[in-house]
Amino acid sequence: MSDPTELDKLRQAQADWEANTLRKTLAKAPERQEQFITTSSAPVERLYTPLDLPDFDYLEDLGFPGEYPYTRGVHATGHRGKLWTMRLFAGFGSAEESNARYKYLLEQGSMGLSIAFDLATLMGYDTDAPEALGEFGKCGVAVSSLKDMEILLDGIPLDKVSTSMTINSPAAIIWAMYLAAAEKQGVRPDQLRGTLQNDILKEYIAQKEYIFPPEPSMRLVVDTMEYGAERVP
Repeated sequence: MSDPTELDKLRQAQADWEANTLRKTLAKAPERQEQFITTSSAPVERLYTPLDLPDFDYLEDLGFPGEYPYTRGVHATGHRGKLWTMRLFAGFGSAEESNARYKYLLEQGSMGLSIAFDLATLMGYDTDAPEALGEFGKCGVAVSSLKDMEILLDGIPLDKVSTSMTINSPAAIIWAMYLAAAEKQGVRPDQLRGTLQNDILKEYIAQKEYIFPPEPSMRLVVDTMEYGAERVP
């Protein structure tokens, strides 16, 4: 909005709103706290109008859905054309048990897989490692090898099913196993769809399931993003 007349009208309208509507509301019920901020500690103002974006270029800064810079999503019609993928987060002790569960969920109408790995796998340990003692079968599926991944995905058409894998520290290795299992099925990398959580910074801040120091961990994250952009679009 660059028309001076329109900007003046908006300034006056906002001033009237503050003097009348807002003032009455605050007199009855003051705001809960003096300042509101985002999780990044950036202040959140009470109201935003075009006055807050004086040099805003609609096409350059916002654009259309499905087009760069994708601020309005990657799909031109949003969820009017296709609902978001709905998955049930699941994973049992063995790859065989989990495979049976995934097939059942898909038969019941689930739109994709969401693989829950066990703690040993999340920490990069094999099931028979001393550090993993007592973890097998507690929560999530154990994947210690490519063979486990092949069993986990046996009979599941990976060119038709999208897969979410909730794993961070060993994400690059687990993803490599997934790609190899798909290749054995005869599925090309460009046919695969899904999500790799791969958020290692979250582990240092909250969940604490990290393996390597931050710098090499971030290098692995960036490497997977680069590989995905080039080979698994």
